[in-house]
Amino acid sequence: MLAKSHLPSLVHSLSARLLVLTVLFIMLIEVFVYAPSIARYRKVYLDDRIADAHLATLALEAAPDFIIGQRLRAQLLDHARAYGVVTMKPGSRKLTLLRDMPPKVDLKIDLRKETFFGLIMDAFETLWQSRNRVLSVMGPSPKDKGTLIEVVLDEEPLRMEMIDYSRRILVLSLIISFVTAVLVYLSLQWLLVRPMRRLTANMTAFSLAPEDATRLMSPSSRSDEIGVAERQLQAMQRGLRDALRQKTRLAALGTAVTKINHDLRNLLSTASLLSERLEGAKDPKVREVAPRLERALDRAVNLCTDTLDFAKSEAIEPKPAPVDLRKLVEDVASTLPVRENGGGASLDIAVAPGLAALADRTHLFRALANLGSNAVQAGSAHVTISAASVGGRVHIDVADDGPGLPRSAREHLFVPFEGSGRSGGSGLGLAIARELAQAQGGDLSLVESTDQGTTFRIELPGA
Repeated sequence: MLAKSHLPSLVHSLSARLLVLTVLFIMLIEVFVYAPSIARYRKVYLDDRIADAHLATLALEAAPDFIIGQRLRAQLLDHARAYGVVTMKPGSRKLTLLRDMPPKVDLKIDLRKETFFGLIMDAFETLWQSRNRVLSVMGPSPKDKGTLIEVVLDEEPLRMEMIDYSRRILVLSLIISFVTAVLVYLSLQWLLVRPMRRLTANMTAFSLAPEDATRLMSPSSRSDEIGVAERQLQAMQRGLRDALRQKTRLAALGTAVTKINHDLRNLLSTASLLSERLEGAKDPKVREVAPRLERALDRAVNLCTDTLDFAKSEAIEPKPAPVDLRKLVEDVASTLPVRENGGGASLDIAVAPGLAALADRTHLFRALANLGSNAVQAGSAHVTISAASVGGRVHIDVADDGPGLPRSAREHLFVPFEGSGRSGGSGLGLAIARELAQAQGGDLSLVESTDQGTTFRIELPGA
């Protein structure tokens, strides 16, 4: 019930809109059909009057001296619904059939000169008339194309018949529109709207409880786009449900690992402090093993620290501000760790004084420190940090002379616990460094890695 409450009512539904649009479109089409139709109706009416007038004049041809009585003449003109008729035939005498007092002609129409658009305009002009006009219509007789007929008649009967015809067209159009709209409505309701409402209801219900297996989409047997959408929705829901289930398990596992890591780091820190005392032991073998034990414990502590930092769920919210990169890199150099094989690691700074980037100083310091620490722990004796402004952005390169990243590390670069380039590494340093860079509107990428060394680049907005 809660899912259905989100669906629109029938009045505001897609099917109702389609019903209204269908009626409007059909009526619009009828308007375009009506214009030539009413023009043709007017043309046929005038042709019929010419044909009737031609028949009326045939009595003149049969009469002696082409003279008929007044009563017959009136009957013939009444039959033709005309005030007068003139027949012109090549090689023959012009025949005239007129009433005693014919009215004055208001408009002369020659059907031989009418065009398509002219007929349409004349038809609407007739419909818009508010008074009766007397028309003089000339055209070839439908009975004999060689005979030219001119007939004088009233326009009002024509206008009334055109109005009646328009009413019939309007009623017929409404019936056609209604029937078509209902059929289209029912078809779309059955083929499209109902399945779409079913999809919408299912998505709404699934979003309320994605863990509930009973709320998965049950696809129909349709083979069209709706059927494909139903099957794809079910597959997506299953994948999302499995991902949520796995995420819940990983979250629980991560919480447990975090607690274990916290306790383990404390134990390792204690062991590291105790190992320092072994350096003062009298046994030379113990003193020889003590530095290696201390470094192993330091690596274990660092691994626990990186794991705890990565497991934190709160989002990184940097506070960007202009950062003097020269001073920042000098601070990073002071924290560069000692290499495992003894001795120190030198660091060259190739950053112009005054060059600044828009970044969070703490986050950028941490990212550069992670890159420098990784370089030294990988066996590099020399690290160079350079920076340059390129197109409004700042590129910070961290290059070392180490052995380079193995192929397996390059394939899973920036993937936690998989992208480490050294034995015993976790790969969290690169993952965290990239996350810190991206949170500040930048990115961390690998420029190159060969047996001569490796170069990483941090790209940040310029200050």
